[in-house]
Amino acid sequence: MSNIENQQNQENLAEVIGVRFKEVGKIYYFDPDQIPFTLGQKVIVETVRGVECGEVAMANRRITDSELVKPLKKVMRPATEEDLKQVEQNHQKEKHAFTVCAKKIEEHKLDMKLVDVEYTFDNNKILFYFTADGRVDFRELVKDLASVFRTRIELRQIGVRDEAKMLGGIGICGRPFCCSSFLGEFQPVSIKMAKEQNLSLNPTKISGICGRLMCCLKYEQDAYESLLRMTPKVGALVSTPEGRGTVQESNLLTGVLKVVLDKNPDVPKNFTRDQVRAVREHQNRPANHASGAAANSDKES
Repeated sequence: MSNIENQQNQENLAEVIGVRFKEVGKIYYFDPDQIPFTLGQKVIVETVRGVECGEVAMANRRITDSELVKPLKKVMRPATEEDLKQVEQNHQKEKHAFTVCAKKIEEHKLDMKLVDVEYTFDNNKILFYFTADGRVDFRELVKDLASVFRTRIELRQIGVRDEAKMLGGIGICGRPFCCSSFLGEFQPVSIKMAKEQNLSLNPTKISGICGRLMCCLKYEQDAYESLLRMTPKVGALVSTPEGRGTVQESNLLTGVLKVVLDKNPDVPKNFTRDQVRAVREHQNRPANHASGAAANSDKES
């Protein structure tokens, strides 16, 4: 029976490779067509944008059908020397196209900022990425660009986070942007995360160069949530080796709590989270209070 199950599991697995089209971008699955590929190898594949040259970011492996987005397209071929020369020529064309488009935007007096230009591998389309505060009527600009380049033109409006990812730079921490270094996709970031991490809510302190909340708030959040679950909150009643008290300050990363002891409230003391234990309020009630309540109940009856 186990052999049959193993055979069925094998039938439900598909061999794929992961291909990335930008240095730090999303990974897409393709069928390697039984050809072994290595990490970093260049391949030619067909995408919704047309024929593209990408880099293998995940070597051959088998995954379940549920992890796939069908239809799974096959790799057209490993990239040849001619293909790589074509990619380099496209990069040179992109620089020229950027200059031309920037001039055309100025001529049309459009309120938009050109960020980047991409040629598809087969030169069937040129994509112009731009930012703008609102909607922009760029129909005349598209016609103008099409008459110059004699190919399909696509203008795509992007957000400020995408702009930062494309252009790169140095963050307020002194390191290269996370988004352009290793974050493949953007994740939602909320002000609640900054509060839970005890950060200053000053926008200049928790915002990146793009003006949005820093991406690092998100990928550190899981660690903070775990620490929050095991650390008493500020104001919580706790039991310590020196008696009961109330948490006055809490440092999640170091695990050090400043506690105001009931027996000596003038001198707060520091304890680690392993030394304290949260105490429920009803446990703090005097025992004679409970017995007195029972006695009153007997009298009434």
